[in-house]
Amino acid sequence: MFPVLGFLLRSHKTVLKNRDELFSFIRKTFLHHRRKFDKNDPRSFIDAFLVRQQEEKDASADYFSDENLVALVSNLFAAGTETTVSTLRWGILLMMRYPEVQKKVCDEITKVVGLAQPRIAHRTQMPYTDAVIHEVQRFANILPTSLPHATTTNVTFKNYYIPKGTEVITLLTSVLQDPTQWEKPHTFNPEHFLNSKGKFVKREAFMPFSVGNRKCVGESLARMELFLFFTSLMQKFTFQPPHGVSHLDLDLTPDIGFMTRPMPHKICALLRV
Repeated sequence: MFPVLGFLLRSHKTVLKNRDELFSFIRKTFLHHRRKFDKNDPRSFIDAFLVRQQEEKDASADYFSDENLVALVSNLFAAGTETTVSTLRWGILLMMRYPEVQKKVCDEITKVVGLAQPRIAHRTQMPYTDAVIHEVQRFANILPTSLPHATTTNVTFKNYYIPKGTEVITLLTSVLQDPTQWEKPHTFNPEHFLNSKGKFVKREAFMPFSVGNRKCVGESLARMELFLFFTSLMQKFTFQPPHGVSHLDLDLTPDIGFMTRPMPHKICALLRV
């Protein structure tokens, strides 16, 4: 986001090399799609973009240029993989750290799903598992500064004047760990999303995907992925620390970067029978 600060990154050359490799892959994929493109049979996001590119060819090329397509695909690819993977890593680590929570999740999966393949339709029947996944997202807080946005008009916010076009970075941590909104903001506690009867409750302060018209475009997909992957893993395995390591010794300190991932750790996945 801020190229002038690149010299501060110890591995900035690796970052740029990886970016260039990803862009090269996307361009090759783009050319492959263009060769077999049929506007009456769009097969993917790239094809949909090509349709609009043809429709807008006489207008400004700012939005539907080849370079913008590369940027869009790379953003969707990165945002749709790294975030989900990091959240699942946090989920497994937290299940090892809190085995009593893991047992409740497994018991609910056994009761509702059994040996069948978990489906999205099961989510409403599994309030505790749903609460655990939401609490993993809240506690992990993997994208604390969200993504930069810009004001589309002049704005006055809490007596501050923000001119049109100003880049704004929101701190989602201030909401996800707000002590006025959460009973135990700095503790992993699935009860945050359960009422006294054990039913799942939505919380207005739960916004890991940000809010508004420009919130995460992949929220609905990510929510489905997290539920299906997490329940499938918990259905098949019991996760424990390596031999000789107590669950109480597991380090929940985040590995701070652009995203807050868990520190590297070893996992024992025991097949459930």
